[in-house]
Amino acid sequence: MDVEQLKAFERIVREGSFSRAARVLDIAQPTISARIQTLEQEVGGPLFERNTRKLTLTARGHNFLPYARKALAILNEGVETAKLVPSGERGRLSLGVLRSLSGGLLYPALADFYANYPKVECYVQDGSHRQLVEFLYDGVLEMALIAYPNIDPYLLDIMPLMLFHEKALLVASPKHPLSQQKTVTKEMVASLSNPFILMRWWQITPAPILELARRSEAILDLPGDTAKGLIINGTGTGFFNYTQVAEELKTGQLVEIKITGFEQIFRDSALVCLERNRELTAVALNFVECLKIQANRFGLNGQ
Repeated sequence: MDVEQLKAFERIVREGSFSRAARVLDIAQPTISARIQTLEQEVGGPLFERNTRKLTLTARGHNFLPYARKALAILNEGVETAKLVPSGERGRLSLGVLRSLSGGLLYPALADFYANYPKVECYVQDGSHRQLVEFLYDGVLEMALIAYPNIDPYLLDIMPLMLFHEKALLVASPKHPLSQQKTVTKEMVASLSNPFILMRWWQITPAPILELARRSEAILDLPGDTAKGLIINGTGTGFFNYTQVAEELKTGQLVEIKITGFEQIFRDSALVCLERNRELTAVALNFVECLKIQANRFGLNGQ
């Protein structure tokens, strides 16, 4: 069975005549008849009633028709996809992202990407740093947004495509006691945070943050989304990377708490792939460009 036989069958049904179908397909009538005879041998019997003036389908023909049309449609879609793959207009984006980067930085980049490439299939997997690295090595993902530099000495095949350097900010609700202070010291953070919230989005939590936690009277260790929800509702303070809270800072749901004499903390991350897979697909390259736009918008110095 081949595609020309299926095309002949579908066209005869549409035209209601062997001769008209042959003219449309620009082939001789004996040729189209031969294709149908071969197809009928493949499916085990006649597809058309041949003893009536009007061409009609047999029961076998009626049942086979939707499958023939589906096969032709899938084939046409495959040909169209193959034509568009080199430009990145079709294909698959397989991306991993740390949960702490899945909001402010990623979603506007994905929205921009989808607006420009609506026929690309997008697969985005969130997870921890180690999980995403494993997915890269397993071939599940082509790229991932992870903490950087990678501290595991055994993972030598990680190659950065873009680097991000963003501030980590201590934030609180506008109604939190610390938000009412003109000057905030480390001692005030320790005593008034109530609680001071640690979050699981560092490879290694910076020493100044751990020192604040040690001094604090109450501590919670929470996932980032849970912590942000609590803080927005007036409970506690915590450090977030800027893109996690940029929208809430803009709308006034959160405010930055600046600590006197406290050095600015940065969180570094990167879009990476494996060295062995450095020749990215066109789809991946198109997404990288969209991500660069968002990185520049946030002032993250993405390169």
